[in-house]
Amino acid sequence: MPQFLNITDPDFDQKFDALMSMKREADSDVDDIVAGILANVQTHGDAAVLELTSKFDRHDLTPETLAFSTAEIDAAIATVPDDERIALELAAKRIRDYHTRQLPEDAWWTGEHGEGLGWRWTPVEAAGLYVPGGIASYPSSVLMNAIPASVAGVENLYICSPTPDGEFNPLVLLAARLSGVETIYRIGGAQAVAAMAFGTQTIPKVDTITGPGNAFVAAAKRRVYGRVGIDMIAGPSEILVIADKDNNPDWIAVDLLSQAEHDESAQSILITDNADFGNAVVAAVEKRLETLERRDIALPSWRDYGAVVVTRDLEEAAKLSDKLAPEHLELCVADAEEYSKKIRHAGAIFIGAFTPEAIGDYIGGPNHVLPTARSARFASGLSVLDFMKRTTLSKMTPAALNAIGPAAETLARSESLQAHGLSVRARLDQLNDTGDTE
Repeated sequence: MPQFLNITDPDFDQKFDALMSMKREADSDVDDIVAGILANVQTHGDAAVLELTSKFDRHDLTPETLAFSTAEIDAAIATVPDDERIALELAAKRIRDYHTRQLPEDAWWTGEHGEGLGWRWTPVEAAGLYVPGGIASYPSSVLMNAIPASVAGVENLYICSPTPDGEFNPLVLLAARLSGVETIYRIGGAQAVAAMAFGTQTIPKVDTITGPGNAFVAAAKRRVYGRVGIDMIAGPSEILVIADKDNNPDWIAVDLLSQAEHDESAQSILITDNADFGNAVVAAVEKRLETLERRDIALPSWRDYGAVVVTRDLEEAAKLSDKLAPEHLELCVADAEEYSKKIRHAGAIFIGAFTPEAIGDYIGGPNHVLPTARSARFASGLSVLDFMKRTTLSKMTPAALNAIGPAAETLARSESLQAHGLSVRARLDQLNDTGDTE
């Protein structure tokens, strides 16, 4: 059974704080293992990647077979059933349309003294996209990572997706093709992150690495950050549903299970202002678990990390939600769109009872790579901006330098940075000598 908390209980604050701080990440020894893997790949390149792929994925490769050939991709795509291909094409179109709207605009304007100021956005040159692999891999993850990069204008895109025992999902290759990515390496784990971050004899070094993975992938991304950019350090998945009593308990139950079936460490929480409804949802979850295919994963997730929180009203529910800052937030309440304005911290908000979180995982349009572990307090989901950088622009005219240069010189002197001040003063002196201050 999940935890059952009531905001009227005298020890509620203590229990809710414990709920927020539950440790669901991997053990610390993962980082030590990853450090060794990164050092190995950085030193030995392809040889280390091939050795580790054989060890962890039981798949023997050569430098020539690290990537899928075009013929292999074509053959795999040909096996995809029509209904799955059509669904994936629709998802790709919707995701591309949504992310195209995120493209930022360059700016240039003239300041009060005639100076030019602005900024310019440019894409990174190369991006590495990590996609969990094997038969249980997720083509949706390919679309969510590759399409924003493509929209941003990244010229060189590479996917790393492990193929344990040589198995792979043809839909992943189709998703890559639909996203404009032709180079797909069949490697995974920390060794794939290392290969993209450092480069090997076969795998090019990239500028940024994005995409979800297991604890080893997350630890590797954390360690290579600074050498390359990363999107975020993603932890186990989570969902918070705020629902009133005027909902179908079974709908809410399967919404909670939609995240619980991801991972035994995933967390599903319901906040409601009606205790009877909360009990009805728990009963519906238990009934669904009897027939759920991934019961062995969803059950321990719901049992160990699930919770039902009862509040006096929905105002309190919104405040608790902001404390949790959930990755996914469903609002199944009256006038959900207006209610959503009360929420400050959430990775993604799904508004209304007819908007299950699963729509966002596949076909809604917004990105499903989202901040976890309360990091939605300061972070956002993956977007086109993760593959772009902003360069500021400034151009001083003689008149502008004459107007603002003395203040710069004064500030440089106050910081005891003489050369800074001299670089401005040398120009001001020439302007004064020539009288060219307009």
